[in-house]
Amino acid sequence: MTLSTVRRTTLFIVVLLAAAAAALAVDRYKDDAKDDAWVAPRRNFWAFRKPTRPEVPQHHNAWVRNPIDAFLLSAMQSKKLTPSAGLEKEKLIRRVTLDLTGLPPTPGEVDLFVADASPDAYEKLVDRLMRSPHYGERLGLRWLDIARYADTNGFEQDAERPHAWRYRDYVVRAFQNDKPYDLFIQEQIAGDELFPGNNEALIATGFHRAGPIHIVGGNQDQEMNRQEVLTEMTTAVSNVFLGLTMQCARCHNHKFDPIPQSDYYKLQALLATTDLKDKVIAAEAEQKAHEAAVAAYKARLKPIEDQIKEIEKPYREQLRAEKYKTLEGPFRAALELPKDKRDKEQQRMAREAEAQLKVSWDEVLAVLPADVKARRAGLRRQLHKLAYTQPAPVRTAFAVTNMEKAAETHILKVGDHRMKLATVEPGFPRVISGLDVPAPTGVSGRRAALAKWLSSKEHPLTARVMVNRIWAFRMGSGLVKTGNDFGALGSRPSHPQLLDWLATEFMAQGWSVKAIDRLIVTSSAYRQATADDKAKSAMDGENKYYWRMNRRRLDGEILRDAMLAVNGHLNTKMGGRPIKVPIEPEIYDIIFTEGEPDNLWPVDEDPRQYDRRSIYLLNKRTVRLPMLQNFDQPDAMSSCPVRPVSTHALQALSLMNSDFAVEQAQRFAGRLTRECSADRGCQVRRAYKLALARLPRGVEMTMAQEFLKGAPLEDFALALLNRNEFVYIP
Repeated sequence: MTLSTVRRTTLFIVVLLAAAAAALAVDRYKDDAKDDAWVAPRRNFWAFRKPTRPEVPQHHNAWVRNPIDAFLLSAMQSKKLTPSAGLEKEKLIRRVTLDLTGLPPTPGEVDLFVADASPDAYEKLVDRLMRSPHYGERLGLRWLDIARYADTNGFEQDAERPHAWRYRDYVVRAFQNDKPYDLFIQEQIAGDELFPGNNEALIATGFHRAGPIHIVGGNQDQEMNRQEVLTEMTTAVSNVFLGLTMQCARCHNHKFDPIPQSDYYKLQALLATTDLKDKVIAAEAEQKAHEAAVAAYKARLKPIEDQIKEIEKPYREQLRAEKYKTLEGPFRAALELPKDKRDKEQQRMAREAEAQLKVSWDEVLAVLPADVKARRAGLRRQLHKLAYTQPAPVRTAFAVTNMEKAAETHILKVGDHRMKLATVEPGFPRVISGLDVPAPTGVSGRRAALAKWLSSKEHPLTARVMVNRIWAFRMGSGLVKTGNDFGALGSRPSHPQLLDWLATEFMAQGWSVKAIDRLIVTSSAYRQATADDKAKSAMDGENKYYWRMNRRRLDGEILRDAMLAVNGHLNTKMGGRPIKVPIEPEIYDIIFTEGEPDNLWPVDEDPRQYDRRSIYLLNKRTVRLPMLQNFDQPDAMSSCPVRPVSTHALQALSLMNSDFAVEQAQRFAGRLTRECSADRGCQVRRAYKLALARLPRGVEMTMAQEFLKGAPLEDFALALLNRNEFVYIP
């Protein structure tokens, strides 16, 4: 069977499927009453009932510092459990500083806190840390996990997104400035509709585009591509804000939750008029200046590019001629016909012939003589150097807007865009009732309605889902362990009254994330030690009742940042375009073709940029830094409510043998030498204070000084950065 025959057969099957779907389709969905009857009795599930504020248990116990402790102590007492001892001050400041800023405390900060005997010393510390600009970076990193943010598209091409970083910076600013969460939702869902002319709100709509998108070349099924985009957007809204797995209803009624397939497509219809579109936000004068700068930049490149083309030209022509000989007769004949003489089939065959004749850069490199290749490589290096002078893209929002026309939304048989069933109007999941928010059917206003519905104080899920995320982030596990699934297959809340109290308090405090965060980290429950107790573990091995603090490892990004902080090289500059740092040569060769002299990963020209916080490094979905990947950085292909915590050999190799770890240990040793000269005792004490926020114990001092008699200081520094005490939060 020829290639053309296969294509015709495939096209015939597609046409038959489309015809079958058309035969099944009806004008409007007519089973709403049936769906209502199916959903109604299941609205009593705990997650679909509006949270009510419970009474705070009364205790005459000094351990109870705020309502969180009161609820937890009651739960512990019901199981005959008692809280663990609190942390000593040196460990406590290390814990809360790492938690709130993602950076270790400085020795001076530790000394001041330890010396502060005032009863509110810890509360003052928390308030100071929450004012730190690094607070927004720390909490923002976790939100970006949930929002599935990356700086590239994902999939095969994984192209970079030059303007996506503005959404990342928006998130950091929002948490730093304690933007009310209801406003945070509204701006991300419908900032362009609700706040026209507000660039900050427009940038926030980048949430809808934060996830992966499948962009490939060649002939595309545009309807299928559009459906993929809508599926991604619908899934993100339901996972991130609702904590529901509505995507399970894309092909059929949800098997476990009261979400009929029609409700999935009604929610999708609220997003169906959304167009993914970059929008220039620079003033006209700035745009003109940018155009002039780009023209000047291209003029600098052109002479070098022309030289490279001249070098490659004879070899490209030779390779094309060789490929031409292998073309099948019909393709060659179509190509030789004048363009205006070709029929549709011949036009298609000519396009395919040109694709077969295309010569790639790696094919050219394979045939270049060594001396020619060296000359070309020198010119390429000149281009790479000039690349650092390229003007930054004109200020543009990676955002969304509305289409000019509203397409109908169909229920799709088994989720297949070719098998359209009944049409549905925009609407909200009917299991959540009692919210008086109409769903518009026109082009505009749909997302605005969705935003208002999500941010309503009457909504049973919105506040619960967010306070559960904050709790999980600080305490190591959520009150509902499945942060993106509050449905029937998700975990039940371990402390339902505490969850509802936090949700109602969240709204009463004006949707302030910092208010809830402060309640958690100032509680006695948060200040407990992590030490195990066999007798208590026998009764509550999973620590469901929070009788101790959960032991937590640093995220890969925070581990990297902490290394840079203790050696004194952390660049704390905030925001801006993502930074490319050097990657291991073997990783480069695997990904970008071994031996290729062209620089396909152009690192920043200023080495100080390599020391930026990890949140500002380029987050490429298909090429993650080995250290971050080894320590469980999410792949950003889907929403990640809680990072997995794995333990494997690559982690030890990253911390002991990687170029990055060795370099940071050398820098750490350099700092110790600068600050202590050759005084070994000073070096050891300073190293412990910087890395672990404490002085070495007697046996540690003895062992360190003995070790340093036969080993260089950088080996001692590397060993300290590999201690569990450094890698884990106290």
